Amino acid sequence: MKLGLGLYKHMLNDEYYRFARQCGCTHVVVHLVDYFNRGQDNRPVDQPLGGLGGWGVAGDPNKLWSYEELAALKAEINAAGLELEAIENFDPAHWHDVLLDGPQKARHLENCKTIIRNIGRAGIPIMAYNFSIAGVAGRIKGPWGRGGAEVVGIEGAENDPLPQGMAWNMVVDEHARGGIVPPATPEQLWQRAKDFLDAVVPVAEEAGVTLAAHPDDPPTPTMRGQPRLVHQPRLYQKLLDLHPSPNNALEFCIGTLAEMSEGGVLEAVDQYSKQGRVAYVHLRNVRGHVPSYRETFIDEGDLDVLRVLRILKDNKFDGVIIPDHAPQMACAAPWHAGMAFALGYLRAALQSVGAAE
Repeated sequence: MKLGLGLYKHMLNDEYYRFARQCGCTHVVVHLVDYFNRGQDNRPVDQPLGGLGGWGVAGDPNKLWSYEELAALKAEINAAGLELEAIENFDPAHWHDVLLDGPQKARHLENCKTIIRNIGRAGIPIMAYNFSIAGVAGRIKGPWGRGGAEVVGIEGAENDPLPQGMAWNMVVDEHARGGIVPPATPEQLWQRAKDFLDAVVPVAEEAGVTLAAHPDDPPTPTMRGQPRLVHQPRLYQKLLDLHPSPNNALEFCIGTLAEMSEGGVLEAVDQYSKQGRVAYVHLRNVRGHVPSYRETFIDEGDLDVLRVLRILKDNKFDGVIIPDHAPQMACAAPWHAGMAFALGYLRAALQSVGAAE
């Protein structure tokens, strides 16, 4: 297995590449969506949070990520001694009507196809996504970690209705009139996901790109009055069964799986890694389950991280593992310190189970 680091858009520079290399990483996962763009309650020093107004404003709906900029980014990362493993998340500006089943759905499906083709042409193997109307919403933060470290958690779902002009917890139309996004049914959401996969999986196959689905975070049955697609471990199988292609795979977030109310996270790691459908792994630790949990340092919490790594090794998973979140530590560089601690632990853990590369 390979150790990697996830980098937000504002982190795509030599300082962060050197930090990744110094922590023992060989790969990076890149976010090109600017989650912090004009966000009122969202600081670009940690994972995005935000209030009812969402993270911030989505990108330019008419400017897709081009082959040229993707190829240049890959070359820049390679020059720093790292591999670019995946692009994580479509910009809501480019595909919100796929999620909402809105009037621009056909155009937005074509946007996704174009992006996937550009990613494949640039030699980037994975395009990760989160098929969610409300997105990553409803989380809170406080000094609940060991030694008072700042960590993220939830206390129940946030079900204030999603206002018009928002999707995926970002503003996609600043000029939207009042009102709320009509609630979908779970059946409607699953049909939208099927429409998406039916349209883009053949393109991904041709482009040599693996599509990787993230589960719902937080994994509550509803969020902002909208249903959730993968809020229990068993629903990952339903998503895989929508399209049998190996290019329909998982952005396997084990921390989110551990937060799910039905439990069975170790069984889920075994089930899905045996199928060879795990594109790459997010690995963090947590304490508790929906509707109330807190993220923790990776060496504590409810998840047996060493056992997870042994299962992945036994099932011959040889992809990238990243610590997707980490507590903020008490120093001048809280994000760096938290990530360095998580990466050091994971590097040693991989070595201890004989799975380091």
